[in-house]
Amino acid sequence: MPARPTVSAILLAAGESRRMGDANKLLLPFQGRPLIEHVVRALTNADVDETVVVLGHEAERIRPVLAAYPVRTVLNPDYADGMTTSIRAGVRAAAADGDGFMICLSDLPLIEAAEFTYLANAFRKALATDPQCIVRPVYEGRPGNPVLFSAAYRPAIEAHEAVTGCRGLIKRHRTHVIEVPMATDHVVRDIDTPEAYATLTATTRSS
Repeated sequence: MPARPTVSAILLAAGESRRMGDANKLLLPFQGRPLIEHVVRALTNADVDETVVVLGHEAERIRPVLAAYPVRTVLNPDYADGMTTSIRAGVRAAAADGDGFMICLSDLPLIEAAEFTYLANAFRKALATDPQCIVRPVYEGRPGNPVLFSAAYRPAIEAHEAVTGCRGLIKRHRTHVIEVPMATDHVVRDIDTPEAYATLTATTRSS
């Protein structure tokens, strides 16, 4: 029986969160923990094979939040040049013999371990029939995150020059994209602005 495909989670935590204003959004409190810790806890309890956290902006403030979790960190000195630099840094730091990369955003604090596992298993299933598969979650027709790429895209990701992530890769390889419907909006609830953060804290208090 062939070995089960391995998935490296790449958590992007290097950005400056400019839309949030002066605050580092990853350290904003949510249910008694910094925002990023919710994502790290979920990932380290999910069925992924490793978690690599890419740091950059205010790395010295974020490292202590990660200390209690089984993650590896990599510093991206070029984080100010855009998200793609962090994706490249994470992919380069991931296991060389891995089968896929789950590119995760650190401002999606509602995603649960079971949802990460669900997507990782959907990727493993897809990989069995398409070695170039790309898996992304959708909620009510809206594409979300994380997106999972087969390791076949490692050279393309490492050479990718666009600053806004891997959207171009997805567009160029549409025939390999598998959309996975999700039962909750957790994969689209990114916290980018003070208004989004206020809505998050208000709705979770009232629920």
